[in-house]
Amino acid sequence: MTARSIGIRFTALALAVALTACRSSSPPTVSASSSTASKPKRYELEQDVPALEKLDLAKVKPVVPKVEPRTQAGNRSPYVVDGHTYRVLQNEAGFKEEGIASWYGRKFHGHLTSNGELYDMFQLSAAHKTLPIPSYVKVTNLDNGKNIVVRVNDRGPFHDGRVIDMSYAAAVMLGYAGNGTAHVKVEAIVPDGAKYASKMPAPVETSPPAAVVYPPTTVENVAKEREMIEQNKGADYLQIGAFASETSAHNLQARLQAMTKMPVVIHTETSTNGKSLFKVRVGPLADDAQVQAFQDKVAGARLGTPFKVRI
Repeated sequence: MTARSIGIRFTALALAVALTACRSSSPPTVSASSSTASKPKRYELEQDVPALEKLDLAKVKPVVPKVEPRTQAGNRSPYVVDGHTYRVLQNEAGFKEEGIASWYGRKFHGHLTSNGELYDMFQLSAAHKTLPIPSYVKVTNLDNGKNIVVRVNDRGPFHDGRVIDMSYAAAVMLGYAGNGTAHVKVEAIVPDGAKYASKMPAPVETSPPAAVVYPPTTVENVAKEREMIEQNKGADYLQIGAFASETSAHNLQARLQAMTKMPVVIHTETSTNGKSLFKVRVGPLADDAQVQAFQDKVAGARLGTPFKVRI
């Protein structure tokens, strides 16, 4: 899935080749140049790479299954992606399957998952087409016997023959990040006494500078954004907040513009009922280090939690 601009690109790619970590079924080759007339697809190394820095496995938090309410976002059923209809399971108890696992990394890092959380390639999570969100699964690499527990908070992979899409950290721990895919067994884990209930608190606008972040309401919205990333279309922006009030959006825009040399724009969306939503975004993004520094600055000023969007 394409959210999903990598700084120091050529140096980073040279380092990444050693890991040969992409999402194709076999290790890719890196071309010396890439023309804009013929953009490579996401499954080539140029489009989705592993960590630019060394992954510190000690910082990867183990996943401990716990009782959680189902989220409204990501659990609408049925849903349609690329003409295929999928139905979310009402109960994952006893669920088992075998098939091909892939992984997703840098291109999606910091983008929203299907339930409105931020995708973190350095932690243990996964995307699945029909398991409830959130839910927990034990994934075993049948090629080497390694297994881990991950939390499902996203939808996908929407590619024939693939049953689960793992975070980069999960793929490393299962020992297949370098190969791109692995034959796995997926087994659902249901926390003892788990009782689920749909719960999605309505966003409430607050006075500036606090920003109101609206999670996606449909899997289709996220899937369309991922498709843009896969096809190398559009550009990444950081969305800082969304407001029903244009004045609130302009107030946040002014504060952000004083903090960065990157453009700060307001994107207006009008719903079918005629109501407008004013989204404050920074970009287009280029340098990863610059983006991370700006995200830290925004968080330190308590102006919200930025997430990437592809437009």
